[in-house]
Amino acid sequence: MKKIILSLSIILFSLTGFSQALKPVKIDSLVTVSLPAGFTKKDTLGQQIYQGSASLGNILVLRVPNANTKPLNKESDLKDVFKTYINGIQKQSVNGSVMYPRDTTIGKLEGKVFTLRIDNSGSTGESPELRNFILLYTQDVTYTFEYNYPEQRLDLAKAELKQFSGSIKIAPTLDRRDQYLSDAKGMSAPAKIGIYGGGAVIILIIVLTVIKRKNSQLEAGV
Repeated sequence: MKKIILSLSIILFSLTGFSQALKPVKIDSLVTVSLPAGFTKKDTLGQQIYQGSASLGNILVLRVPNANTKPLNKESDLKDVFKTYINGIQKQSVNGSVMYPRDTTIGKLEGKVFTLRIDNSGSTGESPELRNFILLYTQDVTYTFEYNYPEQRLDLAKAELKQFSGSIKIAPTLDRRDQYLSDAKGMSAPAKIGIYGGGAVIILIIVLTVIKRKNSQLEAGV
């Protein structure tokens, strides 16, 4: 009987995954990513927010024009942009902790990957939430790709997370000089990095309530 129940569960997950298959969507002329069917898009003053519910987690993609389009000078400036962004996201949650931050490359661009673990189980009794981020910064636009799910689905969600992350494609015309100008190392003279990419963090705060509501719906279906 246990084997039958397990087999039925596997079939159910397979059917659900099929119905929520991710399909390529053009975020703009330079970036494409796969999203679940039925995703929503909101466009306000040039800032695009894409949201959708996949089989085992929620997907969020932000495209936010940078308030300051002055080019960064060095790679260290780009790293500071990512650091400022990550700190801004972590401050949204009292019980959030950043895990596994690492550099990545998508096409010819440098990016940042990290997970934010939010544990409110002590006050709500809910499973901790894992929010997996990929950040891409260009001179004109900051892109945020997020896949989040209850921690108890960690093993089940790995394949879908990998599919989503691997679907990010950028135009071959985008290269490192769309991020910073010089190969020299070290800090640039007084760089106020905090103003770069800040708009994306603000937009992310706005949609937190919506994400929390969707996660609660997912939790109820576990």
